[in-house]
Amino acid sequence: MRLGLPEERPDGLDSPVTAKVIKYMSRAQVRLFRLTNGRVGSRWRIGAGFRKPVPTLLLDHVGRKSGRTFTTPLLFLEDGPDLVVVASQGGLPRNPQWYANLVAHPDTTVHVPRQGVRRVRARTAGPDERAELWPRLVELYADFAKYARWTDREIPVVVLEPR
Repeated sequence: MRLGLPEERPDGLDSPVTAKVIKYMSRAQVRLFRLTNGRVGSRWRIGAGFRKPVPTLLLDHVGRKSGRTFTTPLLFLEDGPDLVVVASQGGLPRNPQWYANLVAHPDTTVHVPRQGVRRVRARTAGPDERAELWPRLVELYADFAKYARWTDREIPVVVLEPR
């Protein structure tokens, strides 16, 4: 039995049922993270993360249409004072909602394990910066490379700068 993700995007990944499951799993992760101050829910252990757990933060973002505040757990890379996240959406054809929300409302907060809440400003990495960060992100979580092969879009890399 081979662990890891298939080379082609699995059927059903973009089904409404899968979206609902992911939504409820994310909500549970956010609750556990908050209840335990990040002791539980701050490491991603699925896919490539099974053997090499990846740090997870909570990203707050304001709905560009609703104005409601949402929280999404995301894998992250520390890059000096900046935090870097990836709008991969598991290689689906469209960017995740949180990305569009950050483009509309870039000033936000993140909850980082063992560091607490940080005020940040989000921006999409430019081509040169993305080229420098992408290999480091794939080293952090190898499945990002598969996600990039599964979609025709360029997956945005988002830099969260302290403010």
